[in-house]
Amino acid sequence: MNPKIDTYFAEGCGRCELYQTPQCKVHSYVEPMEHLRRMLLETELQEDYKWKQPTYTLNDKNVLILTAFKDYCCLAFFKGSLMKDPGKVMVTPGENSQAARQLRFTKTDQVKKQEKLIRAYIQEAIELEKSGAKVDFKQKDELEFPEELIQKMDEDPSFKHAFEKLTPGRQRSWNLHFSSAKQSATRSSRIEKAKTKIFEGKGWNER
Repeated sequence: MNPKIDTYFAEGCGRCELYQTPQCKVHSYVEPMEHLRRMLLETELQEDYKWKQPTYTLNDKNVLILTAFKDYCCLAFFKGSLMKDPGKVMVTPGENSQAARQLRFTKTDQVKKQEKLIRAYIQEAIELEKSGAKVDFKQKDELEFPEELIQKMDEDPSFKHAFEKLTPGRQRSWNLHFSSAKQSATRSSRIEKAKTKIFEGKGWNER
């Protein structure tokens, strides 16, 4: 057991201004998340704390995350797209999600009723990691970059070099962050603010 996870349940995730307040979304789902945690601790996964969330690894490789959102808590599987999903209960987090899949819950009763199935999904994720299976991500040159990013790379060769040196996953994270802005001025502003982290070789959600 990782003591940081106990703090997570007690204080919240710290990803927004509601940290350490009763309104933090974590507090809405402590009971079902604790039940899920007990199941995870019975496996060979290592309990870690990454991205301000309980993260479970195997041989230092990320397998799944236990986390809370506004409307649900979930188990998020890093290689969920490779899983069989016999219960047809896995959810794709967003239209641009290539690998991650979620099992979502709102109540402890849901977790208890599906416990056998949940355990099977967790074990499948473990076996997938052991097998060395890889998700066939869309190649980085297939990404559709916003016009503002293309223009910035044309204007600044050093920035272009730094961006192209990023891993495909980090490029995708930045591209989604930039592209999600509706206005051109906002996209340009996000690109400017991102330059330091990009030159450091970091992705959007890395500190």
